[in-house]
Amino acid sequence: MLTVVSDTHGRDSHRLTGRTLEAVREADLVVHAGDFMTETVLDAFYREARTLRAVYGNNDDGAIRERLPEARTVEYGGVQFAVTHTRRGGPTALSLFGRERNADAVVFGHSHRPTFDATGEIPLLNPGSHAQPRGYRAAHVELEPVNGGLRGRFCTPGGEVFDRFDLPAAGTIG
Repeated sequence: MLTVVSDTHGRDSHRLTGRTLEAVREADLVVHAGDFMTETVLDAFYREARTLRAVYGNNDDGAIRERLPEARTVEYGGVQFAVTHTRRGGPTALSLFGRERNADAVVFGHSHRPTFDATGEIPLLNPGSHAQPRGYRAAHVELEPVNGGLRGRFCTPGGEVFDRFDLPAAGTIG
């Protein structure tokens, strides 16, 4: 399983609870789309996740920016993800970012709004925030391999699944 989280906004802990904490611990790979805030929070994620791939966000301190890239590409289940915290220019800029990286989908954060948008050239996935939802539902995303790609679901820390989606494997999107 791939678990996707973002926008922790912590000072001294990972702020993971309930199903979100379980999903991070169970995942083969955890992707974090930025805004840990402090190095203590980043280190707490490294302790919980088997494998963590992350980018820094606009609120991350200098120590995190020294350790993490602004953007990266991650592969899981035959799907290439371009990962960033945000891009000026909204969905168009995010799609361009994904195309530049030959990605099948883009993972991003920043808005705290759980979103899966497959209406454009490249699907856009924002897991929302598990710890500071800012008026949206607290959430993370879980993705599991299925024939021909990944099946995803948005989950709350309480374990409620409130949306599902599919991501086809490389070469089958678009």
